[in-house]
Amino acid sequence: MSGFSGAVALLTRVPVKTHAGTTELSRSVPWFPVVGAIVGALIAVVYAAGAVLLPPFVAATLAAAFGALFTGAFHEDGLADVADALAGGWTRERRIEILDDPRLGTFGVLALTSSFLVRVGAIAALDAWSALALIPAAHALSRVGGIILMRRLPLAHPGGLGASYAASLTRGRELAGVVIGIGICAALIGQWSLAAVVLCAAATLGMGALARVKIGGIAGDVLGATQQIAELAILLLGVALLHGGSDVLAWWRQ
Repeated sequence: MSGFSGAVALLTRVPVKTHAGTTELSRSVPWFPVVGAIVGALIAVVYAAGAVLLPPFVAATLAAAFGALFTGAFHEDGLADVADALAGGWTRERRIEILDDPRLGTFGVLALTSSFLVRVGAIAALDAWSALALIPAAHALSRVGGIILMRRLPLAHPGGLGASYAASLTRGRELAGVVIGIGICAALIGQWSLAAVVLCAAATLGMGALARVKIGGIAGDVLGATQQIAELAILLLGVALLHGGSDVLAWWRQ
């Protein structure tokens, strides 16, 4: 279970003992969607429990805030940094410099604010059972994009956490992570998982192409931004289906 421990240590604030060797990093990658599903399930439970006593929007806000705290806003930080770098940098070197800067700029604030509002609004539109199906599915599948980018694109620069994982990732573990992520999504939302996969692929291809043009490849922040965009796209898919009259997101209840 060392790979699972490594994924938990990276993707959450849960204190677990792990080793930082190359083998450990590689082993943890297939577990990313599993940890994502766990994070999503906890967010869904917080929302469902909160909605018993509170208006949906308030319960959704608490759930989204819990998710950010539980993960240390790990992927949110990547989204903000990428927004600052790609929108605020005029050269490749300047964009990479901004990515490495821990300070948050105007574009990063706008990206985080917009992301949080969309996430809260989407969660608030879900009933409890739909939340328990869709949110874990979105969190699991959205981790797949980063796994693919780690092996399919060059590194923007050799340093950083993203480079460490990309260097250690094997083809077999990449495939395992992709299959696990899609499998969890399919188990949770059934027939709609195909549309979710298409959206995740579009987010991954789009961010990958943008990163290649703007900074010459991927960095850890790009992986985080890809996860955020894919997650939001999948959440919006579920909301659109429910708004259109579909009630089969939690197909396993029928």
